[in-house]
This record gives sequence, structure tokens and C-alpha cells, in this order.
Amino acid sequence: MRLFRRKSKERLHELGESEAYHHSYGEAPRDVKLVKLPPRRPRYQQVLADGERLRQAFVQRLDKRDKED
Repeated sequence: MRLFRRKSKERLHELGESEAYHHSYGEAPRDVKLVKLPPRRPRYQQVLADGERLRQAFVQRLDKRDKED
């Protein structure tokens, strides 16, 4: 015997952010504003590679210091 029956509903459209907020919390407070952030600046592969080399050199120095003790 089943106590709860699951109803399969098909959504006609996807919920947007504001509609989902409304379904979850009701009306949005008046002191909250949604803002659109500017896109993130691009990451430069050379800078990331230099940072990784610097990190590896630091780890090697730490390992060398541990071996000396």
C-alpha cells in the first residue's frame, strides 16, 4: 500500500531566477537589488606557469631544509 503518490508533472518552461526566488521565498524584499557583475578578467597562462614554477621551487627549498635537519 502506498501512502504518498508521486505525481509526474512536466514543466512547460524552465524557471528563471526571479521566478524561482518567488516560489521559494515569496515577494523579494525592497532593499535587495540584483546587479550584473562585469565579466572576469582573462587569466594569462604565462603568469600561472610562472607562479607554479615559483611554488615548486619553494617546495624544493623546504624539502632540502628538512633533509639537512
